Amino acid sequence: MSKLAPETPIEVWFQDEMRVGQKNSLVYQWAKKGSRPRQPKDQRYENAYLFGAVCASRDTGVALIMPQADTEAMQAHLDAIGRSVTAGAHALLILDKAGWHTTRKLKPPANITLVPLPPACPELNPAENIWQYLRQTYLGNRVFATYTDILDACQDAWRKLLAETGRITSIAQRDWVTVGQSL
Repeated sequence: MSKLAPETPIEVWFQDEMRVGQKNSLVYQWAKKGSRPRQPKDQRYENAYLFGAVCASRDTGVALIMPQADTEAMQAHLDAIGRSVTAGAHALLILDKAGWHTTRKLKPPANITLVPLPPACPELNPAENIWQYLRQTYLGNRVFATYTDILDACQDAWRKLLAETGRITSIAQRDWVTVGQSL
């Protein structure tokens, strides 16, 4: 992290990505006791990746839908996050250690510092809970006819998440994150 001016506001962001596709996940559903409800299951393999980052203190997020999870996609996501950080603030972007997160080929914007999580600790990343919510509420138990339907569903789910005032904060806020502090 480069030297920051005193009193620089700090934003804490959490980043992750999830695969959404025709081989989609099944989620729990309400059903009459003793019944065996049917759930759709697709055997095709087209998918997209939803790269998402959330800032619980601002109740906002940034997402990109990409055809694959790689360094190029991650760089585009970092650039989008950098444009969304409050002017004059600096973001600490907490993320896992996926290969495309740790490569030296990434060039984070000047207003972002990457903070990798310890290995095998997904419970420390609230973005995982965002994915759980999106799958449970908007993306699970679905069959997508086309690749465009996958893209549309991801976009629709993310937009609905952003439109729910307080939802990101309620899912992603953590006691161990000091919010609103400056260096």
